[in-house]
Amino acid sequence: MSGQAGQGNEKGGGREEPVLIDGFSHVLPITTRWADVDVYGHVNNVVYYSYFDTVVNEQLVSAGLLDPQTSPIIGLVVETRCTYFRSLTYPAPVRAGMRVAKLGSSSVRYEIALFQGEDPRAAAQGHFVHVYVDRASQKPVPIPDPVRALLQTLVV
Repeated sequence: MSGQAGQGNEKGGGREEPVLIDGFSHVLPITTRWADVDVYGHVNNVVYYSYFDTVVNEQLVSAGLLDPQTSPIIGLVVETRCTYFRSLTYPAPVRAGMRVAKLGSSSVRYEIALFQGEDPRAAAQGHFVHVYVDRASQKPVPIPDPVRALLQTLVV
């Protein structure tokens, strides 16, 4: 994940640095739940991926571009990655930032970061890749034009 479009965000080849929330044009507030917390007292790592999925699909559903039950063309996740910097906790609000890093003919790579409370630095960040397929055949298809138009507004 890059701090700026097209540039790495690592210092001297080491661990990447947390991105800042002002680099995201789409930000979704997410409320942590009691069930998100593990025995160690913080949001469990697998829940972060749920938050990634939520911010991506909320954008598509709220724009009227995805009906999870009936859309003939759907995006399937083929790759995910997450780097953790600080634990998310309950009860504390989370903000999920999403942007598009790469828009191909049938795939899109989202960059996503999770922010706790008012902290402008990511607690976790990563990516999520969708390949668009025909629901019935599960074969890749071009990203539908209305979806592409929305995604282009999120490209960095």
